Amino acid sequence: MIAFASPWVLAAFVVLPAIWWLLRLTPPRPQTEVFPPLKILARLIRKDETPDKSPWWLTVLRLLLASLLILALARPVLNPQAETVVADGPQAILIDNSWVTVADWESRLATARSLIEAAGDRDAPVILAFSAMASNTDIGPFDATTALEKLDAATPQPVAGDRNIAFTRILAVLSETKGANLALLSDGLAGGLLPVPKDVFSNVVFYTPANRAALALIGSVNGADALNVTATRDPARVAPEIFILSAFDARSRPIGSAELSFAAGEETADAKFELPFEIRNDIATVSIDGIATAGAIQLYDAGAGRRRVGLITGTTNEGAQPLLAPLYYIREALAPFADLVEPQAENLDATITAVLEDRPSVLVLADVGVISGASRAKLQDWVNKGGALVRFAGPRLAAAEPIVDDPLLPVVLRTGERALDGVLSWGEPQPIAAFPDTGPFAGLPAPRDVTVRRQVLADPSLLNSERTWASLEDGTPLVTGTRVERGVVVLFHVSPDATWSNLPISGTFVEMLRRVVQLASSNPSTAKTNTTALPPLRTLNADGRLIQPPATAEPAEPATAISFLHPPGLYGVAEAFTARNLFQPQTRFTPFTLGDDWNNVTQAAYITAEERDLRGPLFGLALGLIALDAMAVLWMAGALSQLRRRFVSAAAIFLAAAIIMPLHDASADQVSEADAIDAISQTRMAYVETGNAAIDDVTKAGIEGLNMFIASRTALEPGAPKAVDPAIDELAFYPVIYWPIDPDAAMPSDAALSKIDTYMKDGGTVLFDTRDELLSGFDPASASPATLRLREILAGMNVPALEPVPDDHVLTKAFFILQDFPGRYRGGPLWVEANAKTEADPARPVRALDGVTPIMITGNDLAAAWAADAFGEPLYATVPNDPDQRLFAYRAGVNIMMYALTGNYKSDQVHVPALLERLGQ
Repeated sequence: MIAFASPWVLAAFVVLPAIWWLLRLTPPRPQTEVFPPLKILARLIRKDETPDKSPWWLTVLRLLLASLLILALARPVLNPQAETVVADGPQAILIDNSWVTVADWESRLATARSLIEAAGDRDAPVILAFSAMASNTDIGPFDATTALEKLDAATPQPVAGDRNIAFTRILAVLSETKGANLALLSDGLAGGLLPVPKDVFSNVVFYTPANRAALALIGSVNGADALNVTATRDPARVAPEIFILSAFDARSRPIGSAELSFAAGEETADAKFELPFEIRNDIATVSIDGIATAGAIQLYDAGAGRRRVGLITGTTNEGAQPLLAPLYYIREALAPFADLVEPQAENLDATITAVLEDRPSVLVLADVGVISGASRAKLQDWVNKGGALVRFAGPRLAAAEPIVDDPLLPVVLRTGERALDGVLSWGEPQPIAAFPDTGPFAGLPAPRDVTVRRQVLADPSLLNSERTWASLEDGTPLVTGTRVERGVVVLFHVSPDATWSNLPISGTFVEMLRRVVQLASSNPSTAKTNTTALPPLRTLNADGRLIQPPATAEPAEPATAISFLHPPGLYGVAEAFTARNLFQPQTRFTPFTLGDDWNNVTQAAYITAEERDLRGPLFGLALGLIALDAMAVLWMAGALSQLRRRFVSAAAIFLAAAIIMPLHDASADQVSEADAIDAISQTRMAYVETGNAAIDDVTKAGIEGLNMFIASRTALEPGAPKAVDPAIDELAFYPVIYWPIDPDAAMPSDAALSKIDTYMKDGGTVLFDTRDELLSGFDPASASPATLRLREILAGMNVPALEPVPDDHVLTKAFFILQDFPGRYRGGPLWVEANAKTEADPARPVRALDGVTPIMITGNDLAAAWAADAFGEPLYATVPNDPDQRLFAYRAGVNIMMYALTGNYKSDQVHVPALLERLGQ
């Protein structure tokens, strides 16, 4: 935008026609005197003619010069700032420096700087305050120079801020002042209503951002089958929007991604990380890709993963016959993914007290009938704070007197048990019906080989169908459950051993317990914990990065609200910490407006670009045109004829150099002899750099780990892995190039794809790894981001037909005998060039003529399985965590390397008879 400080000067444009007419005037013709000898010299007279008017291009040049002078005198200004009414009193500035201001912080600083400079021009003091600041921060009054220094030192804070505190301090400074100016630089979000300014301020300028861009994660629920993350956005954002959420472990390594989709007009949306239980346990942070704010990240503490489970039984034969013990099958089912606590005490009350002192997330009561008043109160308080109470039926519970509205049971039970296989019973053992689609067991297949012979029954008149999580085919409940405040109470209507049913010895029992445990809060609070203040371990800054706590951060209790003194982050010690996030699940954003009781308020927009005076550039351009006009006049008079010839020669030389230099530069792209010798001095595997440091580090560590394994098992000692850029580096030196696919990386250029295509045609092999086996395999119906990006890459290349590695392929026997090629994950096939067999010759070996497949594709994340430290210890756990899987991943890497180096010699059967005859066999 351009404005003019002296627009009246533009009226001079009306004289441009007169200037044009004057430029076209020519002087009168000179008088001619007749002289007889002129006839002799007639042949020597030059034929040059003097024009009767100036050339058109010279006229245009001079008109342009006049126009530039007029424009410069009118004082044009680029990006003019809006003029606001300013009183002679002090200038008070209140700046919102909350987490949401990260995106437009520079425009906020530019606006405040303009206000301070204007106050300095009129020698007015400046009061500078921020909505997020320490209570002892000096807010002035300052002179303009000091205020600018304070402003430059300010930064956004990872909190919402408190305008009330800041504005109260401004009023205290101006308590004896009338007619001051106030500039309120808001972030556009409500968060504390300012008090009425009364008559302190003569002028109030209210700045609001043009585009309200608040977007934040407000909570998550680690469900039975997925981690559900909820986000909210500013209600001004009504258009449909799609974002990608990424999950990372404690070492900032990517674990998974999920799509966050806002429908039109919706303020909240959910994203679901459908990952295995073991993988979700490793999640430390979830963030929104491309949004660098404290609100766009969700932190998870150590208790969000593996749960602590307390086990209590009401029987006394726990150690006599282990297979008949009530807790035996529960212990075996929970041990792989939970920490089990089994205190021993002389009675049930003491046992419950001892278990609760260990702060479990889940408490299992196996055939416990009557719970006394003291234990009942403790259990109820523990459940209310987030614990999961899981009870199993048995003779003692069946004989207990039913209690209506018992908070420690999800339903009201009938006295006694129901027998389905006794001599006097008319019924038959019942199988389990299909699990409901809305319960925690949704998606589990109902086991057809499990039957129930005995059970406790719920009172049908008081039974709520929503509390039935699993049932038998006759409709009677098998598992019931309900939420109690922050916790959950679950009842299995059968015994935990195999006397009432064969459910405890089935695989479905393990998965059911696993899902029930995940319903518990990660760290149920006790009364003692609620009053314990934890020191800050790592805190978030406004950009959403974990940093060392600032000096202003103070210890916080669990109930302490997020504030400048208690920023979001991790509180506690490295061995045990609690995550404190910026927002709660009930958070919603609303716009911030001033009330009707504010007077003399002017709405203004933030400065998006610095104001700039254009007079200097215009005068400079006019001066250049004057010099050009002078040179044109000299040229027309012939004074520059010699200079013109020299200029033409210089231009020819410059043009020739411009043509030759690119040819010379093209030759400079060739690989130097020293680099070539270094590249071929050792056989080494290369990998494509993605630009993502986390992925590249995993790839490098993986190839180094594979090199150690190859050196210990074969005669080959590979060199260090080489990071390459296909668009720049020479690829012919490397037999195998490992390419991890990063869906967030930029699409390779056409030159890079062309070099990769040439590399594969010339005998090289590229191993593409999408690392997405947990999300999808390399299937035509797959739609994972990594697979989609791989399809885009391969679309620009000449890729042969592909197939999973056949059973007789050389890759299965190049060094080790293999059936599959696992990595960190298992199950995805390794894709290679399709078999060359024909119907006419079905016995023709795969990859004849010593050919090697130019392309391999997997999704099993081979590099993560190979990755090891300097001592050979693995860096990443396999999924599932199986040492044999890692061994087979190393063997797969050896076979791939040997196959690329030696071809398909092991499938060549032409010389086998001659060799056997020579050996005498």
